[in-house]
Amino acid sequence: MTVTIRRRELLVALGGAAAAWPLAARAQQAAMPVIGFLSIASPETWVDYVSSFKHGLGQAGFFEGQNVALEYRWAAGRLQSVTCSRGRTGRPSGFGDCNLWRCEVCACSESGDIEHSNCIHVWRRRSGRIRIGSKLNEPGGNITGLTMIAGLLEPKRLEILHELLPGMSLVYLLLNPNNAGVAQDLPTIIGAAGLLGIRLEVVKASNESEIDVAFSIVTRERAQALMVMNDAFLQLRRNQITGLCTRHRLPAIYPWREYVEVGGLISYGASIRETFRQSASMWGKF
Repeated sequence: MTVTIRRRELLVALGGAAAAWPLAARAQQAAMPVIGFLSIASPETWVDYVSSFKHGLGQAGFFEGQNVALEYRWAAGRLQSVTCSRGRTGRPSGFGDCNLWRCEVCACSESGDIEHSNCIHVWRRRSGRIRIGSKLNEPGGNITGLTMIAGLLEPKRLEILHELLPGMSLVYLLLNPNNAGVAQDLPTIIGAAGLLGIRLEVVKASNESEIDVAFSIVTRERAQALMVMNDAFLQLRRNQITGLCTRHRLPAIYPWREYVEVGGLISYGASIRETFRQSASMWGKF
C-alpha cells in the first residue's frame, strides 16, 4: 500500500481506448478466443487501465489482434446504459447480450457497482460456459477474480486523516448510495471513528448535481475533513470532487492516487493500474 501526497504534475489523458482493426482482420478475429471487457467508465477515461490490462495479457502470452480478440462494453458512468465498442462502430447494447460475444472470459472491473446493476447475476444465469473475471471478494460458480480490499482500508484512511489533523472531531463521508458494497463497510468505519473520538456524518451522491449538493451540506455544517469512499462513479468525477475540496479549503483523503494526480490532497490504497495488469495475467490463464 502507498500513501500519495499532492504533486504538481497532472495526469495527461492519452485519448482513445483501443486501435480499430481493419475489416480484413475481422475474419481472423472471429477464430480467436474472445475476452469481454466491461467497465462502468468510458474509453477515453480508462486508457491507462486498458493499457495495463493488455500488458498483463501479454505477460500471459496473449496479444490483441494476434491470438486474442477483445470486446469492450462501456457504461460511461451510467449503470443501466451500456454501449458496445468494437472496431470503428458502436451499437446500443445491454448486459444481457453477453452470450452474443462468444467470450471465453468476461473481465469486469468496479464490481461493486456492476454487481449492483445485476450484470453479474445476468451472467450467472445466462452465460453458463463463460468464465467471469472480476474484482469480487465473494467468488462463486464460474466467477473468480481479485479484490483490492478497499473497504478494509477505510479505517486506516481515517487514521491517516486523524494524524494529519489531530484536532478534528467532525468528518463527512462521501459515498454513492447505489454501491451496496460501500454500505457494508460503514459499521467498521464508524467503529474506528469512535476509537479516535471522531463524529462521522454521511453525504450521498450518485450523479454530478448530487455531488454539488453534498458539498453544500458539508460546508454548511462546517466539516473539518472529508473521506471519499471507494466507488467507480465517484472516481470518474474526481476532477469535480477535488476541485470542490480545493474551493472550500476542505482537507480530504481518497482511496486512489488518481485523485491526487488531479489535485487531491492525499490517498491511500492499492494501485488500480497494477491490479488491471495482475488480473489480466491471471485471466489469461483461464
